[in-house]
Amino acid sequence: MQRILILGGTTEARQLAERLAARAELSVTLSLAGRTLRPAPQPVPVRIGGFGGVDGLIQELRARQIDILIDATHPYAAVISANAAEAARISGVSLLMLKRPAWVAVEGDRWTEVSDVSAAIAGLGIGPRRVFLALGRKELAPFARAPQHRYVIRSVDPVDPPLAAPDVVYLTGRGPFAEADDRALLEAHRIEVVVAKNSGGSATYGKIAAARGLRLPVIMLRRPKVDTGAPAAETVAQALAWIDQTLAH
Repeated sequence: MQRILILGGTTEARQLAERLAARAELSVTLSLAGRTLRPAPQPVPVRIGGFGGVDGLIQELRARQIDILIDATHPYAAVISANAAEAARISGVSLLMLKRPAWVAVEGDRWTEVSDVSAAIAGLGIGPRRVFLALGRKELAPFARAPQHRYVIRSVDPVDPPLAAPDVVYLTGRGPFAEADDRALLEAHRIEVVVAKNSGGSATYGKIAAARGLRLPVIMLRRPKVDTGAPAAETVAQALAWIDQTLAH
């Protein structure tokens, strides 16, 4: 039996696990970081929590006798991806990077691309604005440095601790989010600017399309560059083909 460990937390990780779950010749485990309080149901056994860096991941790969490691983490999980590459190299485990393509600006988009959260805050300017923050909970705290803005924050789990700013609206929800629903949200809160990550995929693209339709500016955080040298796939179908080819050898 061949053993596969998927580093997940993305739609693609769950979809890949679904496609592999029925294959009797494979033992598949999905690893989640544990940042989401109520993760969605998964089709294969799940482990929760971090590994403790490269050394911890090496121990996990050896203890589980893993043959293939799939890094299907979020495109912004640069540290995890770097650790996965190093651990796979040292352990002699085959590694595939499964990362969905980034969004590309099209006609009508009003994007300003920035390298980090500090640049995003600077991009909001000095004057008060109504801001839709579509970022992970870890990226929110720095916006307390710009308390003049009114923030609307949507997250899977409640934001704890809350943002240290005087005017914040919290919404909870799990994607996918339709363009029409996101347009209604932006209009209801009279949003003037969207701050987002370039996550790619369709599940959270609704806000980007809605901002385009409303001619709202979007401050877009660029993806971190992670050059692991490992084979890469952009789709679940490509990942499955690579897995079959790797197992055949």
